[in-house]
Amino acid sequence: MGSDGVEGVAPPGDDPRAWCVAAVARLARDAPEEALLAAREAVARDPRGEWGHRLASLALARLGRDEDAVASARQAVRLAPGSWSARLRLAAALRRQPGRWTEAWAEALTAARFAPEEPDPHVLLGDLAMLRGDHDQARRAYAVAMRRAEGHLAARVNDALRLLRWERPRGHHDPAWPVDPALTGAARRLLERWSRLVRLLLAVALAPVMIAAYGFARPDLGRIAGAAALAAALAITAVCAARLPRDARPYLAPMLVRDPWLGLSVLITLVVAGAFAAGLVVLAPHFTSAAAGLLGIVLLNPLAVAVSRMLTEAWRGSAIAALTELTTALRTDARDRAARRNLDVALWLMAERLFCVVAAFLAAAWLLPGGRITLAAGAVAVPALMAWVRRRTGLAPYLTRLLHRDRWLAAALASLAVTAPAMAVAAAFPRVWFVAAAGPALAAVFFALRAARAWWRGVPGPWKASLILCEAPGPRLPGDAVPPADLSAHARRAFTYARSIVLTVSDETGEPRAMAVSAVTTVAETGELSLIAGEEAWESARRDPRVAVYVADPFDRRSWIELRGIALPDDRGEVLRITPKRVFTGELPGRHQGRAVP
Repeated sequence: MGSDGVEGVAPPGDDPRAWCVAAVARLARDAPEEALLAAREAVARDPRGEWGHRLASLALARLGRDEDAVASARQAVRLAPGSWSARLRLAAALRRQPGRWTEAWAEALTAARFAPEEPDPHVLLGDLAMLRGDHDQARRAYAVAMRRAEGHLAARVNDALRLLRWERPRGHHDPAWPVDPALTGAARRLLERWSRLVRLLLAVALAPVMIAAYGFARPDLGRIAGAAALAAALAITAVCAARLPRDARPYLAPMLVRDPWLGLSVLITLVVAGAFAAGLVVLAPHFTSAAAGLLGIVLLNPLAVAVSRMLTEAWRGSAIAALTELTTALRTDARDRAARRNLDVALWLMAERLFCVVAAFLAAAWLLPGGRITLAAGAVAVPALMAWVRRRTGLAPYLTRLLHRDRWLAAALASLAVTAPAMAVAAAFPRVWFVAAAGPALAAVFFALRAARAWWRGVPGPWKASLILCEAPGPRLPGDAVPPADLSAHARRAFTYARSIVLTVSDETGEPRAMAVSAVTTVAETGELSLIAGEEAWESARRDPRVAVYVADPFDRRSWIELRGIALPDDRGEVLRITPKRVFTGELPGRHQGRAVP
């Protein structure tokens, strides 16, 4: 490790902070392995410095070593329990661990309590709320974060996901549950397999039932064949029930509530079984309307579920507002992968909505009187709607580049765009009305091809499940990588030898209150102060840990030093441990009065 890896940059040497700066630079260049080496060099030179452990945790997380990342983050918190950055890093590391959501939430709340003026803890709180599907809590957290930093990339991108009503892929599992998500995942897959097998079995069994009842006029034989199919379905149900993980069984009902599509799949299976049994009861030598309805339920339910799911995903959420947020995020960082990917998916969702609008115009023109007027109205409304979306969302500067990267999306939008002149032609010449249907038909084909390509290659597809949370803060330094306050040697001596020490805390009403304290017992190498204070100061610190310590410089009577930090009571040492956040120095009023310089 002789250099930082950047041409013209000198080796950090033996300074642990210089090694930490090198680690931050390597993380910014997306070189986590090199960053981990630099962070470990910093830890080797200063084992009690929490910054090195924190950066090591961040590098380990980017390398996918989640357990090691949690261990390093815990060490950083042990060394500096009042550091909001260390708490934030631990919360972010725990977020990736199954069954650790509750602990991650508690650490993120602590980070937000220690530094409410910082946006990153609020963004993490919003992300954790999104993992539980709590969109209202996420909205409040992202709003606070964007008030703190309007250009925060992750806050805007993830708020766009909230507007789209994004649900994480494992929506059936509440991350706050103590059960292993692998067990609930196994239960979910078993329920889906049971649903598919039972519905397929009953659909296939319709063939011998129909042949016996209507081909040979023997409804009794058809009922026997149908009863055998129902018995087989019951046997499949018993086998699947026996294979359900025991620890996941108490969570089956909440799983069905949390994942509506899983619940619908189970409900449809029960409805299909009931329709099949009812069809056996009304089975007769002649085909009846009741039998036709029950037959449709058994055969057409997969298509109905697929169409309803596609329409629900397309129309659920505020796509226009989400597109606006995503284009605003791209102005902050046009190269961010999550923002570009989410914008592509949002455009596909908007294309699906436009497809529904076009299909509604065509259906109305075909089924209702005055079809030519309806087609003419559609020819005007469709391009006007597309132009309005483009202006309203600010897509214009990015649309060409996005469509160049996703040619299937470009083809689908072009097919929908040419529907407008086709509808005008169909309105003028009703005999060629089918020309207007060519555009949406082609758009549906392009969507199907894009979806099939994504499924075959295992890449993100044109659906909501491809949306991802963003973790990048944009051009800002991530909150869990910011350097701790640097307490200079002069400031350390001043706090050690000062005789006049004032501690400022918040009272019950939130107003600042100053009180004199006995002394600073120790100043640790990390800059942490150990302060002897009365019970009132302890109670105030428990209520609001944000404090400020003022001392008159004993070596320069005209100067003062202010340390703002987080005070945590230490019951073992009977002192307040104050972790510094910012340090200010200045001159006392007088002829030589100077401006306070941070």
